[in-house]
Amino acid sequence: MYRKRQKTLDKITLKPHASAKLNQGQEPMYFLYNLLLVIASVFAFPYYAIKMALTGKYRKSLGPKLGLVKPEVFAGMKGSPRIWIHAVSVGEVTAAEPIVASLRNYFPEACIVLSTSTETGQDMARRIVGGATSFIYYPLDIPFVVGKVVAGVRPDIFILTETELWPNLIKACKEQGAKVIMVNGRISPRSYRKYAWTRFFWKDIVTLIDEMGVISEVDAERLISLGMPTSRVHVMGNAKYDSLAAKASPSIREDMERRLSLSKTDRVLVAGSTHDGEEQIVLRVYLRLLPRYPDFKLIIIPRHPERGRAVFSLIKDAGFEDCILMTEINKGRHRKNERVIIIDVIGELFKVYSLATAVYCGGSLVPRGGQNILEPAAWGKVIFYGPHMDDFRNEKDLLEKAGAGREVRSAEELLDGILALLSDTNALAEKGEAGRRVVTANMGAAERYAGMVQRYIQPRKSEARKF
Repeated sequence: MYRKRQKTLDKITLKPHASAKLNQGQEPMYFLYNLLLVIASVFAFPYYAIKMALTGKYRKSLGPKLGLVKPEVFAGMKGSPRIWIHAVSVGEVTAAEPIVASLRNYFPEACIVLSTSTETGQDMARRIVGGATSFIYYPLDIPFVVGKVVAGVRPDIFILTETELWPNLIKACKEQGAKVIMVNGRISPRSYRKYAWTRFFWKDIVTLIDEMGVISEVDAERLISLGMPTSRVHVMGNAKYDSLAAKASPSIREDMERRLSLSKTDRVLVAGSTHDGEEQIVLRVYLRLLPRYPDFKLIIIPRHPERGRAVFSLIKDAGFEDCILMTEINKGRHRKNERVIIIDVIGELFKVYSLATAVYCGGSLVPRGGQNILEPAAWGKVIFYGPHMDDFRNEKDLLEKAGAGREVRSAEELLDGILALLSDTNALAEKGEAGRRVVTANMGAAERYAGMVQRYIQPRKSEARKF
């Protein structure tokens, strides 16, 4: 069982141990893993080829993911030490941004390479992570592909953000002498069930990781149960608090008001990161809000922007002719009297939360594990969500304790909750402010993670490393 560590996270002291090493007994497991990859690719590649042909998705990323990185990208990786940090998609990029900023303070001359798995994550990273030297796509976990990319990046340290374990890349980094650590580590119940089912394999993988900094005690216990030595796991908090608290500024709200032609007095229901099935619920609530509050606006941000047109059609079918897409606004169309706005572009979710009178956070009335409720909390908003919050259990507990988070199980409960808050504006403001204080009180994790990284890096003696 995981032992309780220090009471004050800020007083963490880490002592790097001898680097985790490969052993010959792991080779059969890698052979089995790579055999399964080959079998899976037989089915996966036709699917992705069709998806790419029909939607254009993956066209930018497929080549780089197969190791087809332009030589000038590697040539542009100047500086020492070389730090490669991986953030899967938009959520992980949000956590990585303050960590990269802290690392840049520790190592002003470093080459910091940031990789993402998704194209939306790559776009977000290039916009918000100013401390990175270079941006690349994370290679597919095929031995000759990861070998080529690792040889091109030549990292002194490879940093996983959250919990994304790819055996071949971790192995390639270790074989080339790089340290491997995890920051902002978390393992959701769904992921844990998958890992636990094949624990015999993951035990060999996690022991290759030199150190893990994780968000919560629960994450630590799960990773230890998979085989990670207890001494290498440290509870250090969530770096997303740092990023969100720093970004929540009045100028962002003012900019969104201008772009969406809204005023400070407008009442707005914001439904963020919604999945299929949730927009219908939100629409039912909105239709029942309008008789009491006819001036209410509705902003829906689908979790996947490509669903924007489908959501638009759904809203039209519900009788709302006054609906506008964010892509139309970005092309120069001005919102006039449209009551419903659909945000069908990436990178606007956090900003739009600043406009909310009431917030519903999606992926939670359908079994998707929930979405990031810290984003609206950073703006001082009270957040409603469904019962399926497995991926954000710790955040849910913190906000509910402060009175800023409320679970609902149906459209009726969501409507009742919103009406209750609107009837007492003082309570609405007080509970929202309590949630904002939760975010600011938990800041500092990014600096702790950067400190952990710093203890594992020795400055490169020579830029020439033989592979």
